[in-house]
Order: sequence, then C-alpha cells, then structure tokens
Amino acid sequence: MILSERNYTEKINAIRKEDWQPLFDLIDVCESISKFEVVVEEESEEDDVIYLSRDSEIAVVSQFRNMVYDLEIIIDFNWGGWDEGRKIARTENFDFDTIDMPTKCKLITAIVRNDRFCTGALAGQFDTGLIQQIVKSIRRQVVNFE
Repeated sequence: MILSERNYTEKINAIRKEDWQPLFDLIDVCESISKFEVVVEEESEEDDVIYLSRDSEIAVVSQFRNMVYDLEIIIDFNWGGWDEGRKIARTENFDFDTIDMPTKCKLITAIVRNDRFCTGALAGQFDTGLIQQIVKSIRRQVVNFE
C-alpha cells in the first residue's frame, strides 16, 4: 500500500518498533555485503543498448523493496520534483538524525520509486551506503522514543 500525502505523517509515526525490526535486521545483514548488484548484461544488436534486469539484484535489495511496501512507508508524492530530497541524498556525510521520520521515508520512497525508471538505482544506493544510513537513523529515532 502506498500512503497518501495527506496523512502519511501520522501513519509513519504510529509504526511500532517491532514492525520496524525486520527492516533493521535486514540492514544489519548488509554490513557483510560488499556489492549489491550482480551485473548481468544483455546487449541488443539493434540499438547498442545494454539492459540490466531485476534478476541482477541480490536478494537483500529485493527484500528491502518488498519490506518498505509491506511496512507501508512508501508515500504518494512528487518525488521526482522534490529538490530538498535530492539535495539531502547528494550531501556527503549528511546527518540523517536532523530530519524527521516522515522525511526519511520520503527519501526511501524517492529512491525506491526511481528504481522503477532507472533499474539498479536502489542497488546503487545500497552500494553507496545511503539506504543503510537512512535506516540506521530511523532505528536510532525509534529506540529513542521507547
């Protein structure tokens, strides 16, 4: 389910720690992974284009995508036009603890939704560590509100 932009803040803030835990556990698994995409290329002779398929993802990336939809933290908003999010994601050493939980979920939404149009974008954000940084910040925020 995708959250409406009208009421996403309340719904995200109401998620219990135990509901977040599988996502936190998955991020812990990521610590031992060095590469998040297995490059399986298919080249088209007609147009000299290389295609990457979803099959090129490792399991943890697919599991993450499924988990964020199941957890219902994907938000229906204009993620493509969200300049603030783009700036946050591109800022090296950004302190994710300075933004609220719904904004972190908007970042996850933008990354996951972008992957639908740019195959490999989500795996790439695992490779950079951005996804892990966001989720670890969510974990710190959830633990502090217990």
